[in-house]
Amino acid sequence: MSAKITQDNLHMLLPLKIGWLAPWLSEDKGISLTDAINRIYRSKLYKKLSTESTQYWHLGPVDLYNELKKEF
Repeated sequence: MSAKITQDNLHMLLPLKIGWLAPWLSEDKGISLTDAINRIYRSKLYKKLSTESTQYWHLGPVDLYNELKKEF
């Protein structure tokens, strides 16, 4: 059975994606993990990631992090 990603269930994927990005951002920027998570949740990338139609949820951690680095 294959599940379809919709705007209604996309929220279930986001913690996993943020969990990949936050430690990298924390290390790269020399900030706490909490600050890294807050930055990600306030980023333009997060808005794209949390919108099903952008298909950003489909990207892997390296591509997402590269997008995040461009923003900062």
